[in-house]
Amino acid sequence: MSLVKSSKRRSPIAGESILSQDPFFSDLMDTRRGIFNLNRIFNGDFENDLNLVPALNVKDNKKNYEVELAAPGLAKNDFNITLDDGILTISAEKEQKSEEEKEGFVRKEFSYNSFSRSMILPDSVDEDKDIKAQYQDGVLKLTIHKKEGAKPKSPKKVNVS
Repeated sequence: MSLVKSSKRRSPIAGESILSQDPFFSDLMDTRRGIFNLNRIFNGDFENDLNLVPALNVKDNKKNYEVELAAPGLAKNDFNITLDDGILTISAEKEQKSEEEKEGFVRKEFSYNSFSRSMILPDSVDEDKDIKAQYQDGVLKLTIHKKEGAKPKSPKKVNVS
């Protein structure tokens, strides 16, 4: 075994972790395709992570609004949907635990996932009618009824000076 002394010291650039420069860890630490995405934790880059909140589509029909939320891997009883004073909140929690005992060793694993998404509904929503919710193939679909005779407001054009 030989020991080699080097004067080439590596130090991270501002905003970059030490592990991302190491060839062994560079693929793991890549924020776009890394397994652990540890750079996101070390650099505090949570605002740009769209995977923390499920994707949402809203379709405006004549008689109702259709909301679709992509949330695979959940069961319909994992969801909590509330409508309070014009604010629709969709949230879900899922906890998984497993325990295995084999040859004197015990392995316990658990995971906890949750999200919450809120949106302000327009005045044209009829809050007195029930919201229909259906969960199928990883997509939560909500049907929110509009008030009868509600006229859609025409969009205003804003000029930038």
